[in-house]
This record gives sequence, C-alpha cells and structure tokens, in this order.
Amino acid sequence: MSINPALADLQPLVGRWRMELYNAAFLPDRATRVAGSVKIDWIDDGRALRMRQGDSAHPPAAVWIIGRDESEPGYAVLYADDRGVSRIYRMSFKDSDWQMWRDTAEFSQRFHAQLDPDTRTVRGRWQKSTDQGATWEHDFNIDYTREDAPDPNP
Repeated sequence: MSINPALADLQPLVGRWRMELYNAAFLPDRATRVAGSVKIDWIDDGRALRMRQGDSAHPPAAVWIIGRDESEPGYAVLYADDRGVSRIYRMSFKDSDWQMWRDTAEFSQRFHAQLDPDTRTVRGRWQKSTDQGATWEHDFNIDYTREDAPDPNP
C-alpha cells in the first residue's frame, strides 16, 4: 500500500483503540464513564483515513473520514453518526498534538489531544461554544488506549 504523502503524518493513529468518554454533562453524572471501540484505518489504499467509532448510543456510532489538500497545512474531517448528525471539522496533527475544530454560529466545537510518545495512549478533551466562540465550556474528556501494536511498516 502506498499512503498518500499528505496524510503520512497520521500513521501513528492507525489501529484499534479502546475509547473512554467521561466528565460529560450529558451523561447521568460527571463520574459516569462510557467505553467504546474505535478503529482507525486507511481506505482506498491509503488515499484517506477512516475512523469508525463504536456501536452504542453513548457515544453514538460514528464515522470520520480524514483527507487533506496537499497544498494546505491542515486536514479536513467529514463526520456522520447514527443520530443523523453530520459535520465538517478542520484538523491539525503535529508532533503528537492532535486538534480538531469547527466554528458555526449556533454550535462551535474544538478538540485537543496529545498522543503519548509510545503511541499507545491519546488523552483529549472537547469544548463547545453556543455564542460563535466568544466563550467556551468543557464538553467532555475522551481517552483512547491502543489495543493492538503500532504498525512499524505501514
């Protein structure tokens, strides 16, 4: 497989992950933890990256398709879930710092996470804004723990 060079920096994310969502206002209480599974893999022989998330109501089953215009510094992310929600995010991934964001008039979001040096854990958090980004509030924390060995030869 020949991975699109514009996406090669994302190789450390490829694999099977256990996801844990917590500290969320939309769960019964902030101590509640919800686990799920995530698979991140190359599609169409490395032309794009797909992130498939779980199959339960919390968090909802979702798919993320990540691509990049080679002449632009960032990535584009298409998101859709089983609630019928669809969104477009911008994304960056550099030196294990992973960020996604969307700015809309009614509901803006931003995600910030760090990939541990051993590429076995990602720790992140989501924030939200309902006033065009004037103020931000915590939405939830999310951690990913790798369930397989990182592929040293993609």
